[in-house]
Amino acid sequence: MLHLVRDHRWSAGTVLPFGVLLCLVLALPLLAVRLWPADAESGDYVEIGAVRTGGGAGGEPAPEESGPDASTGSYTEDCGHNLEGHRNSDNVVISPGVVGGAHHVHDYVGNLSTDALATDASLAAAGTTCTGGDRSSYYWPVLRRTDRDGDRAAGQDGAPGHGGQDGQDGHGNVGEILTPDTVTVEFRGNPWSKVVPMPRFLRLLEGNPTAATDGGAEARARWGCTGYPGRTTDRYPLCPAGSLLTRTLDFPSCWDGRGTDSPDHRTHAVFPSATGVCPHRTFPIPHLRVTLGYRPPPGRAFALDAFPEQHHSPRTDHGVFIGVMTDDRMAALVACLNQNHSCRESG
Repeated sequence: MLHLVRDHRWSAGTVLPFGVLLCLVLALPLLAVRLWPADAESGDYVEIGAVRTGGGAGGEPAPEESGPDASTGSYTEDCGHNLEGHRNSDNVVISPGVVGGAHHVHDYVGNLSTDALATDASLAAAGTTCTGGDRSSYYWPVLRRTDRDGDRAAGQDGAPGHGGQDGQDGHGNVGEILTPDTVTVEFRGNPWSKVVPMPRFLRLLEGNPTAATDGGAEARARWGCTGYPGRTTDRYPLCPAGSLLTRTLDFPSCWDGRGTDSPDHRTHAVFPSATGVCPHRTFPIPHLRVTLGYRPPPGRAFALDAFPEQHHSPRTDHGVFIGVMTDDRMAALVACLNQNHSCRESG
């Protein structure tokens, strides 16, 4: 046992006063929260070497088979990687008009005005980070380094647009926000058919932000590491030195031909089959894929922003798209895909 001797060092011999013991017991949970502020569950992490090739987690890889009418082209845009710090805890597609309605912080590239109060007209008039002038909005939940504090936002808990770059959102998402090192925005064709243009202001959702608690329907999380092609997982991968941690967001590419949105924000645009065939009475549109790359923090000191009850599950990864390309730009994109070219928009 220990007791406090005259020179204020601990030595063996007597029992600690009850009050001191009580303080130590009460302090331990607070210490744990401080040292591990936003950890996901331990089973949510996996060494990338343990992920088998072709695991098929999340969205399906591009089908290897194709038909004679396939549109095999690709169209890549440079929209930066959010060095502008455009972030907020809004989701104008799911909760239009509700400031802070997402309950977690989103990263944006493309349209510089996207927030809860944005309209089609305001988006069409805004600036963009895309070098070719595409005003579409691309966004997803931020990834945080959980062993470092973020700066608390002034005013509303959130991030720029609503008050601070690394602000906490007030819903258990804490830590330093990681800016992606790379963001690749790519549109692809369809392996069996020519694609038709996306209507302007089309809304698309990818993934399921409540996958940890609702059974995982619509979950499409795909995590990986550069240098390990074909190895994707719905868990947080632990990447070796020199490898970037990656997130792949594949959006639906079969449109019902009617509206730019639907009450559930999903039924107007759905995913093709595993072979790439669109369901009956839908039309193939350009397949959007956004790939994010990060320099991973040491160990397991990173987690995704999420709703509190999701416990930062990697399965809740998701993305949102609002198409604001002009008709002329969309026509050029479709021509590139249908003529089987590889195009890159660079300004």
